[in-house]
Amino acid sequence: MKLTVCINHVPDTAAKITIAADGKNIDKTGITFVLNPYDEIAIEECLRLKEKNGGEVIAISLGGDAHKETLRKAMAMGVDKAVLLKDDSPRDSFSVARALADYLKEISPDVIFFGKQSVDSDDAAVGTMVAEMLGLPSVSVAVKLEITNGAAIAEREIEGGKEKVQAALPAVFTAQKGLNEPRYPSLKGIMAAKSKPIEEKVPTVAQPKVEVVALRKPPSKSAGKIVGTDSSAVKELVRLLHEEAKVI
Repeated sequence: MKLTVCINHVPDTAAKITIAADGKNIDKTGITFVLNPYDEIAIEECLRLKEKNGGEVIAISLGGDAHKETLRKAMAMGVDKAVLLKDDSPRDSFSVARALADYLKEISPDVIFFGKQSVDSDDAAVGTMVAEMLGLPSVSVAVKLEITNGAAIAEREIEGGKEKVQAALPAVFTAQKGLNEPRYPSLKGIMAAKSKPIEEKVPTVAQPKVEVVALRKPPSKSAGKIVGTDSSAVKELVRLLHEEAKVI
């Protein structure tokens, strides 16, 4: 079984983000970048499927040389092969999906995994876009997965519950929290990953559909207001919620 997992190199969720001078990007000075947390879950699921069914796991990332750090983390976890689609140019979700889909079409995997979203842009769009471009079934926000005899039975989160679905392979899945608990890389795995080669490919160039024209931080929270300490304040509170906060 050929299992692929598409991963991203993102700012640490604990990092303090500032906007760059151009007003369209983040200032990367002093920012620590990490493997996207949802992608760790996707890697772990591929590794478990390999342990159960055999085969190989290939990690793919689109970006510049900095993405090699994230690919090495994936190899330290147990991924067999890493591929960097090398391109530092700005891309939207569509152009990222196009490049990934074109490469995936070349290697014809049985299973394609993504994290449900990347924590930098939070679009939650690339995985399902890739499935559409490849004409494959997709299961998003998967929290449980079983694969037997060329078919997948998955549970996915929906509002107020879970949905159980079946799909024939090859198929695309996006991983949600709860699907598994990602393993920590072993010392042996970390040392081995340092010397493993990372294959570099030139990705497809696609015209972006979306352009970032400006970034801005949300406004600071205003100070709280005490309108009273007993039931006599209810009428004023309702008025403020309706006229000022406009939440009712």
